[in-house]
Amino acid sequence: MSDPTSVIDDLREESQEVDRLVAGLSPPRWSLATPAPGWTVAHQIAHLAWTDRSALLAVTDADGFHALVEKALAAPGSFVDEGAEEGAGAPPGELLARWRAGRTALEDALRAAPPGARFPWYGPPMSAASMATARLMETWAHGQDVADALGVVRPPTDRLRHVAWLGVRTRDFAYGVHGLTPPADPFRVELRAPSGDLWTYGPADAPQRVTGSALDFCLLVTQRAHRTGLALRADGPDADRWLGIAQAFAGPPGRGRPPQEAGS
Repeated sequence: MSDPTSVIDDLREESQEVDRLVAGLSPPRWSLATPAPGWTVAHQIAHLAWTDRSALLAVTDADGFHALVEKALAAPGSFVDEGAEEGAGAPPGELLARWRAGRTALEDALRAAPPGARFPWYGPPMSAASMATARLMETWAHGQDVADALGVVRPPTDRLRHVAWLGVRTRDFAYGVHGLTPPADPFRVELRAPSGDLWTYGPADAPQRVTGSALDFCLLVTQRAHRTGLALRADGPDADRWLGIAQAFAGPPGRGRPPQEAGS
């Protein structure tokens, strides 16, 4: 992932897809509740705009970003919600314009980043490719929240390869945030892509394995769906445990979604 061009291109397309979901909404529909407790459609877009601005600071103004981190450390339990709440109070047109301008500025900054550059973040420093991958993951996940609120089914695309890769890469992180010791050996992960291709990760002979739908794996690691309703199989106790705690996003353990009721 040394060349960020591909993932930056996909981030732009993912953002445009979410943009199309909300661009024509009437003001009342921006107030629809999403599956995230207390968050409306406006909160979801405000969060994306806020995080894009944070990423832009990280890429272009390290001192400014560190000041933002200090604010986060002062209010770790409310910092993200407060940012979303503030943005959600803006008129929809203003909020949408703010998100568009911020994500465009971030895209330009990532494309202009010197090869090998690394930028501060709330976790370990990130390369331009890693930053774009994280932004794509969040854009897709929060876009899913918006789609769920609107009752829209989004056809999956192979842009999910970035989310799947991040989900596999954050295996040990997921164990760590739950206070657990990660398994010493890698797992084998085999996922069927929307295009029909097979995406594989880890040694082919690994005894601990996860197999199934790439879309469902991405829903799992972003905690947008409960494991019980997904077409995923774990072989081995360690792999099974991972599917119960997986998360591709930074921060404390997520609450996840409850199991879907039968017939719903």
